[in-house]
Amino acid sequence: MSTTIDPADGTLAYDLDRAHVFHSWSAQAALKPFVIAGALGSTLWDYDGKEYLDFSSQLVNMNIGHQHPKVIQAIKDQADIITMVAPPHANLARGEAAQRILARAGSSFGSVFFTNGGADANENAIRMARLTTGRDKVLSTYRSYHGNTGAAVVATGDWRRVPNEYARGHVHFFGPFLYRSEFWAQTPEEECARALHHLERVIQAEGSSSIAAILLESVPGTAGVLVPPPGYLAGVRELCDKYGILLIFDEVMCGFGRTGEWFAFQGFDVVPDLITFAKGVNSGYVPIGGVVISETIAHEFDTQVFPGGLTYSGHPLAAASIVASMDAMADEGIIDNARMIGTDHLGPGLAELAAAHPLIGEVRGMGVFWALDLVSDPATRAPVSAAVIGELKGELMKRGLLPFAADNRIHVVPPCVITPDEVARALAIYDEAFTAVEAV
Repeated sequence: MSTTIDPADGTLAYDLDRAHVFHSWSAQAALKPFVIAGALGSTLWDYDGKEYLDFSSQLVNMNIGHQHPKVIQAIKDQADIITMVAPPHANLARGEAAQRILARAGSSFGSVFFTNGGADANENAIRMARLTTGRDKVLSTYRSYHGNTGAAVVATGDWRRVPNEYARGHVHFFGPFLYRSEFWAQTPEEECARALHHLERVIQAEGSSSIAAILLESVPGTAGVLVPPPGYLAGVRELCDKYGILLIFDEVMCGFGRTGEWFAFQGFDVVPDLITFAKGVNSGYVPIGGVVISETIAHEFDTQVFPGGLTYSGHPLAAASIVASMDAMADEGIIDNARMIGTDHLGPGLAELAAAHPLIGEVRGMGVFWALDLVSDPATRAPVSAAVIGELKGELMKRGLLPFAADNRIHVVPPCVITPDEVARALAIYDEAFTAVEAV
């Protein structure tokens, strides 16, 4: 922790924020934002010097942890060389970043289109699919989040879509979610088969020749860490091939170590046509995202102009941070650590937590990507209220853990560099917090 923090700076930061900063997804008057003074690894602290385990990874993006020295140094070194190169020109950092990403994506992919973040990555993947197929419609699930730009937010399935439905050609369907099944399924096999049947019927009813792409989060994150049942993603791939539809995997949240793989889809033995990414590729140290493009689709634009671009596409500072982050992840075994933490520590520890606390209806996840589905009644699986989530967040913060909450869930999403000792501390904090809330 820094020894120079001044509580007066925390007061100033809070006052300036409330006076001048407009926050996303919020009614502004009631906000009381948590003020962060600094961070390192999996820990952050406030201006009073109190430390917190960051089990939110901010917005599930701090995969390599806070202030990784190799990434910080790479940004500084690039700043000494050149800080900005316009997209039409070539730049070494940009080229090396694309090379690193393609080396992990697989042999069927040939190029990377860089964006400023995940939402515009999905925008451009949709654009590529429509131009390549000559079709218009994009199918995505109701339990999904794809970003807050024109097409991305309409592709999103949750409540945020409804006041923003200005883009055309979007159709939604239900993906698999056995705990809250839409298909009266009792087993993962039933859920998979019925979800695929439902999807095929939607394709047929919408007219397969009108559908450009199916856009899926490989493991839906904000919707609840919905690990797909065995065979589901492969089944979607088969449907896409059957009807000439392109498959886009949104790996913005689940990619780059979050599930214990470089890309989440690589744990399910299936390959998409386009991959979108952001967040974990450089842990958001400098904003960047992109689309990983298959060789086949890339060649569609050898002579056809791609009608899209961004001023900061492949920004050198961001590109340098990608190179350093991916190299550090490989050299330091960070992907392997995330997988081990999930298998040996978080998975078993959260199962024990669920067994001890009736508020926890289900534990779902893999790697460092987990969700606790909280219920007021284990039999009916009725979700807990927002008030209960608020109480639980308060108890966790009081005990030194920064949580990530969504709807009736607590998402357990620490950095990929989290240690077994830190997980043990966190599990003890969760246990105490649940005990306190259940005692009320």
